[in-house]
Amino acid sequence: MIQPVPMLSAPVQMAPAFAAVKPEEAGCQSHLLNEAHQHIMRSYPKMRSFLIVRGSRLIYEQYYGNHHAGSLNDLRSATKSITSTLFGMAVAEGLLPSLDTPVVDVLGKLMHKQGHPLLPQITFRHLLTMTSGFSWKTGKKLGEPLIHQFHRTRRWTSFALSLPVIEENIGSFQYRSTDSHLLSAALTEVSGIDAYTYAQEKLFRPLEISHAAWSPSPEGHSMGHVGLYLTSRDMAKFGLCCLQKGMWQDQSLIPASWLEEALAPQTEGYPAFGDYGYQWWTGKIDGQPYSLAHGHGGQQMYLFPELDALVLFTQDSQVSRWKNPRMLLEQYILPSMAEVE
Repeated sequence: MIQPVPMLSAPVQMAPAFAAVKPEEAGCQSHLLNEAHQHIMRSYPKMRSFLIVRGSRLIYEQYYGNHHAGSLNDLRSATKSITSTLFGMAVAEGLLPSLDTPVVDVLGKLMHKQGHPLLPQITFRHLLTMTSGFSWKTGKKLGEPLIHQFHRTRRWTSFALSLPVIEENIGSFQYRSTDSHLLSAALTEVSGIDAYTYAQEKLFRPLEISHAAWSPSPEGHSMGHVGLYLTSRDMAKFGLCCLQKGMWQDQSLIPASWLEEALAPQTEGYPAFGDYGYQWWTGKIDGQPYSLAHGHGGQQMYLFPELDALVLFTQDSQVSRWKNPRMLLEQYILPSMAEVE
């Protein structure tokens, strides 16, 4: 039987460097983290990696199956959180206009058909918070039946901008991947380079991220909603930079003011996932505030600012159904960070 050819492959790389300490040195109870690991071994057959960073140090790291520290992960929709970050960096750089600028002011020239009469009301803030009001279908588990039609077209930007706008839905949250892709397209239009190149120059290189990939759209824009591949440690580097208010080795990479808005609830989201910031989910687990970059299959990066901690899970993305690892946080990981009497 002919074996399927993978959509993306990459050579084996050495693991990215990351300073590490034992859990107890970061105020964590290792026996609870080991119990989480054992639970994963028993009940999460699709898990690929499980990492915890606290106090800017890697305190726990496990890989599963054939996955290892040099392997790339398909971030799926966790890509959106990095797209948002790059967008904010471009705004701070003066490349992009204010968030309340109509989207058509930047992307209108890429349209190949007449847009809805209400299209001029849709701003970049609407895209960032997924409150644009574009007509879309979203399932209870964030499934998007129309995404396949979007991916089949050769003109993604025109497709997204030509969707009908439902007036009463403008300002109300609906999970919609086309909004995210338009952010990437806008970044390219104002900078002259795709989001991946921009990321390499402005974010990945300072973070010493060299082993990565980002799939393009048919028009040459980096896919703003999915398509980014990073190692687990490099995902953690990005998350740690966000936890540190955009600082990395005494250098400001991401504007702190942007992160303050992006990681905070900007609109009411879905009860099963949380509220929504700028392409980040937000909420509380056991009273602990978090921001979450989330992707299909269980690609999850939780930021817990009050604990100075980051928890990362990656799983097989090529699945129709998957098991959410959130209960591991509730049962083992957050209790491991509780102060011992």
